[in-house]
Amino acid sequence: MRAGRLRYRKWDDGTMTMDSKLQAQVDAAPRWPVIAPPISYDRMPRHIAIIMDGNGRWATGRGMIRINGHEAGVNSVRACTKFCGQTHVTALTLYAFSTENWKRPQAEIRFLFRLLRKFLVSERAELIANNVRLTAIGNIKGLPEEVQAELRLSQELTAGGTGLNLCLALNYGGHDEILEATQRLAAKAAAGLIDPNAIDERVFENELFTAGMPPVDLLVRTAGERRLSNFLLWQASGAEYFASPICWPEFEARDLEAAVMEFAQRKRKTA
Repeated sequence: MRAGRLRYRKWDDGTMTMDSKLQAQVDAAPRWPVIAPPISYDRMPRHIAIIMDGNGRWATGRGMIRINGHEAGVNSVRACTKFCGQTHVTALTLYAFSTENWKRPQAEIRFLFRLLRKFLVSERAELIANNVRLTAIGNIKGLPEEVQAELRLSQELTAGGTGLNLCLALNYGGHDEILEATQRLAAKAAAGLIDPNAIDERVFENELFTAGMPPVDLLVRTAGERRLSNFLLWQASGAEYFASPICWPEFEARDLEAAVMEFAQRKRKTA
């Protein structure tokens, strides 16, 4: 995937068009061939969520520094995104930066945001070329301004994508999400805009960051951990959980396929 800043033009009506440079990069970007899913389409998970764990352990175990693990993990993001796009998964949500991650060393945090900004720029053309729509959940306003700018641009340029919804959870915490949704509903009820007795699951879900997305069917965590870590607590309440022993930088499409196969087996047992 090509690096370099991509340009666009935004019209008065809010629509966006690519300039010749961006169009050329999109034209040159590889197209992902559709592949047969490992199970029948009707049994595939619609929404897969991944807790990308083990970057630091992978790096230190090889005598490298932690940030090398984060760099290597980008390849796994590409591989899993491509697999989901090729097999017609509706949504892939990646736990990219949690509210707890602010406790990490400042140098590591700065590097993570530089890496995120680079990813948003370098992957933009290929996402557009493959009909992927990029979205984000979390307290986005708490991110560095330069990251917010690139994120907005990628979201706007991919807004017309009708394939995979690649959702990045950034500055995200499940407790915060549920509290904020509750506060918004309480304010609406206090203002007489909604009857409290009319609040049901559907109404509540429409106040979550993930409004409009299907519930999580398959939740994957790498590096052998088995904690939810405050990730999509409401959305994944009925999900199948798959713990992979593989650290994120070594997690490949075949490993995600194995998780999908396990998901299908569990569904058959349930049935």
